[in-house]
Amino acid sequence: MSSREEALKQWQTREAEVRAKLAGPGVASMEELKAGTGMDFLQRIWNGELPSVPICETMDFIPIEGEPGRIVFQGMPGKQHYNPLGSVHGGYFCTLLDSAVGCAVHSVLPQGMGYTTLELKVNLIRALTAATGPVRAEGKVIQVGNRVGIAEGRIVDVDGKLYAHATTTCLVFPLP
Repeated sequence: MSSREEALKQWQTREAEVRAKLAGPGVASMEELKAGTGMDFLQRIWNGELPSVPICETMDFIPIEGEPGRIVFQGMPGKQHYNPLGSVHGGYFCTLLDSAVGCAVHSVLPQGMGYTTLELKVNLIRALTAATGPVRAEGKVIQVGNRVGIAEGRIVDVDGKLYAHATTTCLVFPLP
């Protein structure tokens, strides 16, 4: 088996493990959101204790791994994501990257704090198609303060080929 085939098998195995734990889609309550740190909240979703995020089902991607300051989502671009030119719509890139970089910021927030995206800058490097296979979006925190969080992200395929890069600025605020 080639190293690409081995890597693809590892990605598929990890995806199956994660999907087996996820609960159905829904929205957590404000009380559930406030019950722990940002990382605690994300872990509870990933462990199936809270509903999975509806946009992940809509766009066919899932959280695959994470730690404070670094979150990875895996998706399978398909023809349902195509634009009229026969490649994956830029909105798929943006949604996947916004999830990765936003959750990276969320993962370092203390209990009682939330965030929202103020600005998202995405550079598309090359087209995605259904033939690309699975991709991963990794978000990493650059800096998070009391009011602003900054993170960057990348979409790569199983070979490590770069498809897009993003930066975000998030507003950090106390949850109501």
